[in-house]
Amino acid sequence: MLQIGNIRMDGRVGLAPMAGHTEPVFRGLCREQGAAFVVTELVSSEGLVRGSERTNRYLRYEEMERPIGMQLFGSDPSVMGEAAAILSELRPDFIDINMGCPVPKVVTREAGAALLRNKCLLEDLARSVVNGARVPVTAKIRSGWDRDSSDIEHIGALLEGCGVSAIAIHARTRSEGFSGKANWSDIRRLKNAVSIPVLGNGDVRIAADARRMFEETGCDGILIGRGAVGNPWVFREVRALLDEGRDLPRPSRQEVIALAIVHLRRSVAEKGLPRGLIEMRKSLAAYLRGFPRAARLRPILFVEENLERVVDLLETYSATLGDLALEPASAFETETA
Repeated sequence: MLQIGNIRMDGRVGLAPMAGHTEPVFRGLCREQGAAFVVTELVSSEGLVRGSERTNRYLRYEEMERPIGMQLFGSDPSVMGEAAAILSELRPDFIDINMGCPVPKVVTREAGAALLRNKCLLEDLARSVVNGARVPVTAKIRSGWDRDSSDIEHIGALLEGCGVSAIAIHARTRSEGFSGKANWSDIRRLKNAVSIPVLGNGDVRIAADARRMFEETGCDGILIGRGAVGNPWVFREVRALLDEGRDLPRPSRQEVIALAIVHLRRSVAEKGLPRGLIEMRKSLAAYLRGFPRAARLRPILFVEENLERVVDLLETYSATLGDLALEPASAFETETA
């Protein structure tokens, strides 16, 4: 099993933090389906210290989600340390520092992946968070800013020296974005450079991918991101393969839609109308990806603001599909967490 600081997980594969996706309802579904732990969306250290209502909304969680990490981003070490102390009051199981987000609005603030090219700031920031936190601290990085400047071993040693309890690495550089194939050899390089747990991330879409990542990299754990969007049962399938050597059958298309409806109803119960319905549209698109005639259904679903009408549309569509299972490799072609 995976252990981060004093927190022992009941498995080795968890849900990666993803802006716009890892809110409480989806995290709960993934835990129900077998995710060993979950992580919140990234939250701004500045917003947290200022008491921003929007920032605080991202941090609500249910006890059933545990073990849960809260992901923090920023570029001011003193503010990050203060934010870590505030997060500790909310009793997460660990705090994760975002050092890998590639989006311009984050990196232009010298946060996220920008820290990978400023090692002095990265070290100061990590040390400040560790000192401010009263729970274990992890860091999520990328392979580097670009291939020419990739320095995984040095960054890993810096973070370990600051007291970080585990490092997750998305095996692409910032310049690679979410394109091409993740370079899993980067995960092995980091694993060989540090003594703390290393979690691999990138291009794990099905159970066989997870097994292969463990075999090829020697990593201690895995984070699944986009491979779980519209596909939360991937965690159930990974557990069966890793723990029991069993290949579970893929869910039928009707089972997929049934779970999508559960997700939808929980979203509306959590957020109300119309927000809960509107924010589910991207998830509904993911559940229906690759389904026959889904392209004709989506435009109707995405303008409807009556919950029961959306449910009726989905159930009527489901009845036309029969009980065919998804293809073994599913339709999840891009890992972008």
